[in-house]
Amino acid sequence: MGPTLPSRAGTPRRRGPWAPARAGYPDQVTGTQSSPAPTFRLAYVPGATPAKWVRTWAERLPEVPLELVAVPVAAAHETLTGGEADAGLVRLPVDRDVLNAIPLYAETTVVVVPKDHEVTAAEEVSVGELGEYIVLHPLDDCLEWDSLPGQPAVSRPETTADAIELVAAGIGVLLVPQSLARLHHRKDLTYRTVTDAPQSQIALSWAGETSDLVEEFIGIVRGRTVNSSRGRAAQAAGGEAKPKRTAEAGKAGGASSKNKSGGGSKSGSGSSGAKARSGGTGKAASGRRQTPKPRRRK
Repeated sequence: MGPTLPSRAGTPRRRGPWAPARAGYPDQVTGTQSSPAPTFRLAYVPGATPAKWVRTWAERLPEVPLELVAVPVAAAHETLTGGEADAGLVRLPVDRDVLNAIPLYAETTVVVVPKDHEVTAAEEVSVGELGEYIVLHPLDDCLEWDSLPGQPAVSRPETTADAIELVAAGIGVLLVPQSLARLHHRKDLTYRTVTDAPQSQIALSWAGETSDLVEEFIGIVRGRTVNSSRGRAAQAAGGEAKPKRTAEAGKAGGASSKNKSGGGSKSGSGSSGAKARSGGTGKAASGRRQTPKPRRRK
């Protein structure tokens, strides 16, 4: 009895030389190790809200994971230039000699105050109406002031979070973008819109050349549809869509063809009638003799 051959189910399947190597594994033909699957790393500063764009990315590029990297405002520049993120949602201004930037939107500036503060009597205030109050100015302030409003504090808090704590303690008020007021929400604090304060702008920024993945994200934040590039390519190729046949044209065509067929039937019956009169068929064929009518004399 010959040797027993291993079952087919028990033998490992071997990939042919045409099959690509999996990420991180050496290729069987060349012996080189394939590069890992790409990942798009998106940095974002406090207050920026990338959620809707992240959802769109997941729908359009499910094979490329998007990794969110939370960074403080002061560390955004270093994160992008150091390659720790492919792109970032940052606050302007940025160093345009080093970073590319596309402004996305400007935020409303609000003043954060205790709930029982005098400012809450109005729906909105101006910078001048805050002149009698101590206005805190943290070191990570993202608003660009020509001159600081209100009365200066004894010292500047290091962060916006520290300034929020001082406002809750009744030491002063704080002007911030509305997103930061919501981020640091407390039950004992509220905010009001400041009509004439400078605004903070959120921008998409990246360092160096624009990669394909960065270009994809630019399209998403700018609202391009998934087929927009195809449409532009089709227009560039000179392809034009054929005009659709309208209902009126279809009706007109049908009527003309009906008239043609109807006209043919009428002409056919007319010719047969003429033939009956000239050929003596018709009533003459029934056996009755037709007598010619007498002519009247003039």
